[in-house]
Amino acid sequence: MRRLCLAAVTVFFVTHLAVSTLQAAGRRFLAADSSKKTLALVDEDGQTVWQRRIGPLHDLHQLASGNILCQLNWTRIVEIDPSSDAIVWEYDAARANGNEGRKVEVHAFQRLPDGNTMIVESGPARIIEVAGDGSLVREVPLKVDNPHPHHDTRLVRKLESGNYLVCHESDGVVREYDSSGRIVWEYAVPLFGRQPQKGHGLDAFGNQCFAALRLENGNTLIATGNGHSVIEVTPDKKVVWSLHQDDLPGIRLAWVTTLQVLPGGNIVIGNCHAGPDNPQLIEITRDKQVVWTFRDFKRFGNALTNSQILAVDGEPVRSSIR
Repeated sequence: MRRLCLAAVTVFFVTHLAVSTLQAAGRRFLAADSSKKTLALVDEDGQTVWQRRIGPLHDLHQLASGNILCQLNWTRIVEIDPSSDAIVWEYDAARANGNEGRKVEVHAFQRLPDGNTMIVESGPARIIEVAGDGSLVREVPLKVDNPHPHHDTRLVRKLESGNYLVCHESDGVVREYDSSGRIVWEYAVPLFGRQPQKGHGLDAFGNQCFAALRLENGNTLIATGNGHSVIEVTPDKKVVWSLHQDDLPGIRLAWVTTLQVLPGGNIVIGNCHAGPDNPQLIEITRDKQVVWTFRDFKRFGNALTNSQILAVDGEPVRSSIR
């Protein structure tokens, strides 16, 4: 009997280890956690291949060159060559283009196909595009009903149409603007009949949206932040797909942050402030099957807000929606 028990225990732990190893491997990615002040490139075997100390951060990108566009604090945006750790470009929103003495925070930025950089300024409530020398190329005003330099916006992406898809955290609204600042579409993130609860963890609740992606079918995929959910919304504002806090077996969603739609259609979700019992990154199929997770509370912590999947099973991710 004792041998049978030991054998059963051994099988359990080996199986558990195999599943954990399987889930931890197979994805190369970039991720950042402000609580650990860490930005890192993690290889498919789970090893850190590059690391950088950071401050607060809400956006990041690995560029086609291999360089990394990120932020070192709420106003300083930098492009880093990871092979040398050298900063090859930078922009300080606290000092440039009329912001001297103003309260400003940056929670979104994007390198554009023309080489300019889009930077979204909370406080001044504007989107700007700057040239390589930092000079102002374009300015787009934003509508903010509940202004605050820390909460005006979260992630913003410039669309192929030239419009901008903006998550307004404090308003709980996703708005699409044209290049003049005119709102051409907006969607108020629902509370699904619940009352807001303050906080950041599993028991908090609200509609403080973090990310929105425009899908190829014209719908919009939204990470609802402290709404613990992801919803897909049609242009006429119907929810046609959703993932809620307890839809995944053995996983609870907390502050849902970044989204990435991989070439095969799988969705990668950032699960921030969910505590050490839950993974920080989750990849699911459209029918809500979990195919990969990442959970590491030594290297990263409870504030892993942002990620970018760079390779899947050895194949570089050359085109994704994020």
